[in-house]
Amino acid sequence: MNGRSRKEISRAARYGNSSKYPSMAEGTMATADRQQTGVHIRWMIRRDMPSVLSIEEASFEFPWSEEDFVHCLRQRHCIGMVAEIDDRVVGFMVYELHKNRLHLLNFAVAPDMRRRGVGQAMVEKLVSKLSMDRRNRILLEVRETNLAAQLFFRSAGFRAISVLRDFYEDTTEDAYLMQYRYRPQEQEVSVEMFSNRRMAG
Repeated sequence: MNGRSRKEISRAARYGNSSKYPSMAEGTMATADRQQTGVHIRWMIRRDMPSVLSIEEASFEFPWSEEDFVHCLRQRHCIGMVAEIDDRVVGFMVYELHKNRLHLLNFAVAPDMRRRGVGQAMVEKLVSKLSMDRRNRILLEVRETNLAAQLFFRSAGFRAISVLRDFYEDTTEDAYLMQYRYRPQEQEVSVEMFSNRRMAG
C-alpha cells in the first residue's frame, strides 16, 4: 500500500508529482477545443480497470492498486467515472457522495492526452451534479508541493479553504483543502426570488 492505510485511501484525494499531473492549460482549454477532442464521460466498469490502473501508475508516485479501487468502489457512496476519446479510456475520477457535498478522491488523465480538455470535461461533469438545494459543493485535498494541480483546480473554480497539517502517511507534506461552491444559474435565482416573494406575500 506504499505506506498508506486503507482508511486514508478511502478518504483522501492523492495527487502525485506536479510534473505528472495535468497542466493548468487543461483548465483554460477553449470550449471548441474540448468539443473537438470528442470527450465522452461515463460510469466506470470492471473492464476499464486495466486502462485506469495504467493511467494511475503513470500519474502518481504512490498509485492505488486494483484492490484499492475495488474496495473504494464497493462502497455505496463511492462513484467512479471514466473519460473516453474514440473508445479509449483517457482519464478517470473517483468521488464520494455525501449529504451536502461531493468529495473528489482520485483524478487523473493519461500523460499523452493532457492539455486537450479531458480534465476540464471531467470537472464540468462533476459540477453538473451539484444543485442549489442539495449537494452544493465539491471538496478535494491536494499536496502543498503540487502547484500544477493547485493551478488546474483553481482555474476550474476551486479555492483553497484550509491547510491540513501532516495529512499524508507517506510524507511529511501538508495538504490544501480546496472547495468548489455551486453557482446557481440566473434562471434558478429568478425562480427562487419569485418563489420567496410569493411566500412572503
